[in-house]
Amino acid sequence: MKHTTFNIFNEFRGKAVSVAENLKHVRQDIVALEQRFDRTSDSVRLLAVSKTKPLADIEAAYAAGQRMFGENYVQEAVDKHEHLSHLSDIEWHFIGPIQSNKSRQIAETMAWVHTIDREKIARRLSEQRPVEQLPLNVLIQVNISGEASKSGILLEQLDDMVSLIQQLPNIKLRGLMAIPAPQTSEADQIQVYAPLYQAFKALQQQDCDIDTLSIGMSGDMAAAIASGSTMVRVGTAIFGARNYTS
Repeated sequence: MKHTTFNIFNEFRGKAVSVAENLKHVRQDIVALEQRFDRTSDSVRLLAVSKTKPLADIEAAYAAGQRMFGENYVQEAVDKHEHLSHLSDIEWHFIGPIQSNKSRQIAETMAWVHTIDREKIARRLSEQRPVEQLPLNVLIQVNISGEASKSGILLEQLDDMVSLIQQLPNIKLRGLMAIPAPQTSEADQIQVYAPLYQAFKALQQQDCDIDTLSIGMSGDMAAAIASGSTMVRVGTAIFGARNYTS
């Protein structure tokens, strides 16, 4: 029994060290890219994408100083929110597609939602956000590559969506999010991001009080930071390959 306990402890300790080391490397990469593209220091925040990862992995990342975590699946997100409620300053971001019948769970538990692309969902989140909580921070998802398989509004629909969200009392527009089609070069990826960045800056100039451009994952982080990203979403480089469940 002692031997088994010792092995379990060392397995957890090894995982914690691995997550901490991975986080350290990702943060170093972000700093290097900020310098490479003349970005202000600490202008890019790291969202650790923890979907399908066990609580122990999240706790290891938290122990290493990470506070922002992104989840794609509603029930998994709600369960993690409940089981890690003792980590009072953890910040949960919902980054997956939203079904109408799951909007209440999201509104009641998340601090941020990255995937607003329908009026119905925006209204439901505002109506279902508990009044004793701060307004829910939301991002509008934009389909900048025009892919039929991707969620998100088109850029020409952006002004109408912004106007709608600004009228809703219990959600707060913080910015834009996108998942573009992958490109074969960094230069091509930057070109794809350019219209989104221009739209983001235009909204800021309209006094929309937005501050967040959530673009960039492991595969296109450099292009995203070159294109004005203020938040990158990284999972595999921190936690390893995704865990699939049947």
